[in-house]
Amino acid sequence: MHDPQPMALPFFLKNKKTKWAWRCHIDTTTPSAQARDFAEEFLPLYDKTIFSMDTFAKGMNCEKNSVVIYPSIDPFSEKNKNLTDEQITAVICSYGLDLSKPILLQVSCFDPWKDPIGVIDVYRSVKEKFSDVQLVLIGSMATDDPEGWEFYERTLRHAGEDEALFVLTNFDGVGSVEVNAFQRSATVVMQKSLREGFGLTVSEALWERKAVVGGNVGGIRVQIKDGENGYLINSNEEAVERIEELLLNNDKRVKFGEEGYENVEKKFLTTRHALDYLKLFKRLV
Repeated sequence: MHDPQPMALPFFLKNKKTKWAWRCHIDTTTPSAQARDFAEEFLPLYDKTIFSMDTFAKGMNCEKNSVVIYPSIDPFSEKNKNLTDEQITAVICSYGLDLSKPILLQVSCFDPWKDPIGVIDVYRSVKEKFSDVQLVLIGSMATDDPEGWEFYERTLRHAGEDEALFVLTNFDGVGSVEVNAFQRSATVVMQKSLREGFGLTVSEALWERKAVVGGNVGGIRVQIKDGENGYLINSNEEAVERIEELLLNNDKRVKFGEEGYENVEKKFLTTRHALDYLKLFKRLV
């Protein structure tokens, strides 16, 4: 079972031969007490609980019965497979960006915890020194998520009419291939989360050999080794400083990209993920 919505199912399917595992993708370090108490009623029904970070298990009081399994990316998916230079150029130019100028990119849903407002503020500060920099914010919108639409509209208002700032969604024709192209064309990728379950967009960018500046929270800490394959930041000011440093230093961007690629290859691909699950199933049976 994945996340809270279906976790009561074992209560209705009482079969002693069945083994159950609950997979939590959420940052439960400091959960709502009411939500935690409700979820904990069902945790005894599970033989194992799976978290993305050991600190998340502590927040749910079930670290004794838990295992840590990192999420992963599929290197052969549309979002992660190799693209030709021609494919990348066609996508980027179709949205009006200039590939001869630096591009900052964040791919995430429009949510307060992903801090797109803060990303825009960081971009504006960077633009004072690098006047030609461009910013792209990409998010996927759902028709049944009114809060997401409200924050998307708030982001648009904050963006204003800056011709070098692009706020794009699936309703603008941005799908997996387009996200892939934008990640591969970015000069620096951001994931300025204030709170994060894991944030696989970081691994996606690292897989594409990009330097990433990410919030010092949740699973981003596992993916980014600060100063080795990217930077972890705790404020807008730190983000501005690190981005400006990377814009000035192409060699460091290349080094971070190579280190990041190797880290993802070892730890965050589906092959490792499948092996972790096989080991878990073996223990359960």
